[in-house]
Amino acid sequence: MYTFDLTDEQRMLTDMVRRYSERTLRKVYREAEESHEMPREVIQQGWELGLLAASLPEDYGGFGEYSALNGALIAEELGYGDMAASLELLAPNLVATPIYLCGTEAQKRTYLPLFTDVDMPKVASAFLEPVILFDPYQLRATARREGDVYILDGEKTMVINAAEAELFLVYAHDQEADSTQAFLVEAPAEGLKVGEREKWMGFNALKTYRLTLDGVRVPAQNRLGGEKGIDIQRILNSSRIALSALGVGLAKAAYEYARDYAKERVAFGEPIAHRQAIAFMLAEMAIDIDATRLMVWEAAWKIDKGLNATHDAYLAARYAADVALKVTDGAVQTLGGHGYIREHPVELWLRNARSLATLLGAVMI
Repeated sequence: MYTFDLTDEQRMLTDMVRRYSERTLRKVYREAEESHEMPREVIQQGWELGLLAASLPEDYGGFGEYSALNGALIAEELGYGDMAASLELLAPNLVATPIYLCGTEAQKRTYLPLFTDVDMPKVASAFLEPVILFDPYQLRATARREGDVYILDGEKTMVINAAEAELFLVYAHDQEADSTQAFLVEAPAEGLKVGEREKWMGFNALKTYRLTLDGVRVPAQNRLGGEKGIDIQRILNSSRIALSALGVGLAKAAYEYARDYAKERVAFGEPIAHRQAIAFMLAEMAIDIDATRLMVWEAAWKIDKGLNATHDAYLAARYAADVALKVTDGAVQTLGGHGYIREHPVELWLRNARSLATLLGAVMI
C-alpha cells in the first residue's frame, strides 16, 4: 500500500525547485529561446540547488540516496519552468545515474564525486542515433574488443553540451556480448569528433551536437559495469520516468496559462471560459495531466521498491508524450490567434512538447 502524501523532505524539495522555476527560469526562457543561449548563471544557480548530489550516497560525495520518485518530482517542477533549461540542468544525470545504477565500485568512486562539486561537470551522454528506426537494443554504433581496449565506431545525435564535454558516456552495440553497452570516453580522444550545433523545432536555447566515433580506442576498464556490463532496461526505465515527468510539468504550465487566459478574456460580454467548448477542453487537459502524473508516480514507486517497472515506465512515457502535445495544442487553441504569436508562451510550449516523442527514441519502440 502506498500514499500520495509527500513527505516533509519531498515538500521542501518540490517547493525549492518550484521557486527556482517560477522566479528564475520563467524570467529568461523567452529571451534564451530567441538568442539560442541559456544564461550560464541561470544553469549554475540551478546546479547549486544540489539536486543531483542529493540523489547520491555519502560514500560517493553526495548527501542523499537515489530515488526515482524524487527525481520525477524534481523533473515536473523543472518542466513547469522551461524545457531547454531543464534538459541542460538534468544532462549530468544522464551520465551519473547509469554510473550509479550499473557501474563497478571503482567506476563509482572515480567518477561520481565529479557530480557533487560546486561547479557543473562537463559531461555528455551519447545515446540517440540519426536513424529513422531507432532501436536501443540494436544500436548502429558498434564496440569491438581488441585485447585490453574497445574500438568504437558510429554516429550519435542530440548530444547535449558535447562541444564542452570532457567525459562522454557512449552507448554502442558490443559485438562480443551482442548487447547494448556503455563506455566512458575521456576527451579529447583520437577519432572522437563533435559536429556542428544542431537546429531543432523547439528548445533552441539547448546546445546539442552530432558526435562521430571513428576508431575511438577505450580502455576495457572503461566499459560501464566492467565485465558484467549494464542493464540497459534499467537505465531506460529511469530515463523514461524523468522525461515523462518533464512532460507533465510542461503540460501543467500550458494548462494553467490557458485556464487563466480563458477566465480573463472577455468576448460577447462574458469570459470565454464560460463557453462550453472551452470549459470542456480545459477540463480534459486537467484530467489528462493528473492521469499522467499518477502513471509516472506509480512507475517511479515500483522502481524504488525494486519491482519490475518496465511496462509502467513505457506506458507513462508514451502517454506523457501524447498528453503534452495535446494539452499544449489545446492551450494554443484556447488563446485563438494570440496563441500563435510570440507574445504568449504557448506556441513555444507546443514546439517543445513535440520533442518529447523523439528525445528518448526508445519511447516509441
